[in-house]
Amino acid sequence: MKTLSELTDYYYKELYPSIDELEKTRQEIASRLKLYGGMGLALFGLVAIWCTKTFGLLHPMSIAIAIGFIAVGTIIYRSMTQNYAKDFKEKVITPLINAIDSNLLYNPDLMISQTLFERSQLFNHSIDRYRGNDYVKGSIDGVPIEFSDVHAEYQTRDSKGRTQWHTLFRGLFLVAEFNKHFKSRTVLLPDLAEKTFGNLIGGWLQSLNISRDKVIQLDDPEFEKKFVVYGNDPIEARYILSHSMMNRIVEFQKKISYPLFISFVYNHIHVGIGAGKDLFEPAVFTSLLDYKQAMEYINTLRYTIGLVEELKLNEKLWSKE
Repeated sequence: MKTLSELTDYYYKELYPSIDELEKTRQEIASRLKLYGGMGLALFGLVAIWCTKTFGLLHPMSIAIAIGFIAVGTIIYRSMTQNYAKDFKEKVITPLINAIDSNLLYNPDLMISQTLFERSQLFNHSIDRYRGNDYVKGSIDGVPIEFSDVHAEYQTRDSKGRTQWHTLFRGLFLVAEFNKHFKSRTVLLPDLAEKTFGNLIGGWLQSLNISRDKVIQLDDPEFEKKFVVYGNDPIEARYILSHSMMNRIVEFQKKISYPLFISFVYNHIHVGIGAGKDLFEPAVFTSLLDYKQAMEYINTLRYTIGLVEELKLNEKLWSKE
């Protein structure tokens, strides 16, 4: 696999003709969006003043008109940027993935299946709407791997019967075959309770989570600060989460700025990176030539695909039975 500096050089040297062309398109789209956005805001301001005088600021009609403005704005934004996003994925993301490993196949319109997502047991809530894109499948050093952006949601209704949508998970979701058969389930979640309330109260709150297996305490203080581990077999969980594995997971968490969710279920490792957004969508208001922006795409791909190496899934830590 190419190093980070090699991928950065590839981005700026090999892909430069495509990036330069896309950058001109981006600038045109950004200028038009600013113009239409300004006109839309001015119109919205006039309509808002009229609604306030006619109906009142919080009247259902005023709220409906405001929602209508947002919906129309969203439709216009998507219609103006969808071809640019498509070209960006075809001319930048696809060659970047091929440069990392030619065994990987990329399809921007597909996603990892909901069955695999639910199988991870990372999120114990029913899913009412499941979407995704930017699907990658293949193998790294012989380890089968697949991942995509995922947006899983559930809905509730308030006292007036109105539907509300809630994000269960949004970000990158990855599944890779683990190098050992195991019968148990082990789930690692961000340790928000202890981080918020401290060890005593946080640990007590974690133990009250009846939707999970029992909390498994591990003897790595740094790992314990970042994750809470639930599992139905403490012995096998400690076998999977060796000191070296815990250290690699902690180091991987340090490299990404998003919450990390990991489970070991059905002989596979499932990893969720809760970015809260689609990671491979081009930013319209940031230059493609901007170093930080370019590095976000490269780092995301490198760290995601490099997860196999990071967690040493390609090493025979245990022989499969």
